[in-house]
Amino acid sequence: MTAPLLTDTAGTDAESATDRTVIGGNLSLPLFRTLSGVLAGHPYLKVVVDRAENTWHLLDTTAHPFHVDYIATRVLGMDLAALDAELDAFNASVYQDPDRRFLLGVLSLHTGEEGEGRERTFLVLETTEADTMHGQLLSFFYDFVRARVDGRLPLLLKPANHGQEEELAAISEQRVPRILGHELFGSRTRTPLNPGEATGRLRYFRTHDEYTAYRQAAETALGWADIVAMPCLPDDVPRVAGFVNTAPITPLSHTNVLASGWGIPNAVVRDLEQLVARDGLDGAWVRYRVREDEITLERLDHEPALRAPAWHQQRIRLEPPLLEDTPVLALHRLRAADSDRYGTKAANLGELHHVLDSRTADLTAFHGRPRPPRENLYGHLAARLGLSGASATDTLRTKAADFVAATVGAPDGVALPFALQQRFLTASPALQQGIGKLKMALELDATDVLDSLCLQLQHLIRHTPVPEPVTRRIIQAFPASAGPSGRLVVRSSSNAEDLPGFSAAGVYDSVTTVHGTGELLDAVRQVWASLLSPRSVRLRHQVGISLDDTYMGVIVQEYLPARLGGVLVTCDPTRREDFRNVYLNCSPGSPEQVVDGSVLPQQYLYNTVEGGGRTVALGSWGEKLSAATRARLADLSLAGRLLQSHFSRPDVDMPLDIEWLMTDRGDFRLVQIRPYAL
Repeated sequence: MTAPLLTDTAGTDAESATDRTVIGGNLSLPLFRTLSGVLAGHPYLKVVVDRAENTWHLLDTTAHPFHVDYIATRVLGMDLAALDAELDAFNASVYQDPDRRFLLGVLSLHTGEEGEGRERTFLVLETTEADTMHGQLLSFFYDFVRARVDGRLPLLLKPANHGQEEELAAISEQRVPRILGHELFGSRTRTPLNPGEATGRLRYFRTHDEYTAYRQAAETALGWADIVAMPCLPDDVPRVAGFVNTAPITPLSHTNVLASGWGIPNAVVRDLEQLVARDGLDGAWVRYRVREDEITLERLDHEPALRAPAWHQQRIRLEPPLLEDTPVLALHRLRAADSDRYGTKAANLGELHHVLDSRTADLTAFHGRPRPPRENLYGHLAARLGLSGASATDTLRTKAADFVAATVGAPDGVALPFALQQRFLTASPALQQGIGKLKMALELDATDVLDSLCLQLQHLIRHTPVPEPVTRRIIQAFPASAGPSGRLVVRSSSNAEDLPGFSAAGVYDSVTTVHGTGELLDAVRQVWASLLSPRSVRLRHQVGISLDDTYMGVIVQEYLPARLGGVLVTCDPTRREDFRNVYLNCSPGSPEQVVDGSVLPQQYLYNTVEGGGRTVALGSWGEKLSAATRARLADLSLAGRLLQSHFSRPDVDMPLDIEWLMTDRGDFRLVQIRPYAL
């Protein structure tokens, strides 16, 4: 066995004086533990294979957080300023060059079940997600590392992206043993969904029936100091201190988007049953921490002195809505400024039509932001759009606009203004009386009667005849919004959603199975009534949104059969500092299945800078998408990133939340676009 060499750090600075990086030799488990750090709960070690010198470097994680910095400064003798000046070219030389000298990877240590209750410890080797190693190079990398790792430790190669998966498909698993990302992490015991920390009382519900019974009991209620744990949190969960999901779920479900908007810790903790049994956590006061590399629930030995959270004093003021006699308009005639008459969702869809049709918007602003040490990402965007060499800014903007317009479409439909809801409500003395009682209860903070008043009002709205002038306006819009099937989708579009500090994801109703004028009127009244649901009224009241200023518009769209549907957010929800990746979920059919949590969707991360994607989870579906479909989803992700430049102004780093579907013809339609609550 060749003895490893410790790096010579004599005469260097204090940081490198403790550098324990090893060059050459073999890797034992004790040496691995000495050098490794922890990422996502697993010990890991960065490795660099130098093909020219036929050796490898095992990096001290504490001293060398970046492969590239180590290679440039310690192997090639460059200084960091010189590296920064040509960082993208240097990255290409170590991640994309098929004849590269250096192979960069990470070894991580995992424990899994081997059968009959036995556990096995094994190592996983992977590259970075932007690495384009071909099959021969992946095989060489695996063999080189395998020959130098303790033979008692199983070693598996994990392809870092879809391209590597396809390269490995031509190589037998006996030749290169492997594990796919969704296989490795799909069974993770704990997964962060929204980072944060909270102190509160843990309320653990093993089933939805337990949760419902608790909520219905007159003497109990969930409050701001509770941390709610259950397999899948329901959409009607009130605002609390933290969420714990005890079964796998997507970060993009309604409840998880709410957790992000509320700024509360949220994670998947699949071993909560054992923690509760061991530490007696159910009903106990706990300190709950969610970090990227660690999730903990620590029982406290006494009830802490807690102050009400800041949102108890939060007061969100709405711009006064415009209630004059506003016409029913086709969506393509709206712009973003029309949100004060038609609601945020309708206005954003109108703005989307404008962006796609006019192609005058600058969709490159996100890539124009400095990403130190880079001045901008224009070069990367040009490469993604097929432009060779340095391109003029105007050319890049034109190409970006053309790409987005060719990739996605906006739905046809019409928008019903706030004015129609107002005319409906004021035409009924009974409704006016009920609204007056609700306003009085809110002013007196009489929370014990809110639910009953809201439910009475909702029932009354659904069964009150629509005045003939309002009916006529709605019916006239029917032919313009009905497609060949005659089926419609009726969506909410309030002025009290998608606000800083108040996302309202999943709070208001949509109706997706509407046929004929009778069902259309019923659906419109259901959407209007959702503005007065007990949950929506309570959530708005908690942040000071006045009922007087709150109105509901309605979107009526043609129903489009969907081959795939889903949600993408133009960020990685679990790594907020990551400016490269877009997180995309999908399942067969409509996007509603993803956001309501009724299925576990397929989950992907797509790199919108260097390119490439990887599968996070196959979900309930189980079958992999074809390579061609995954490539289309990569285009969709880049289109979403480009739209962020327009819809997130003035802060183009604020991500978007986009619901989309792929039609039977393979076209993409964006059915909702809004800020993603961070």
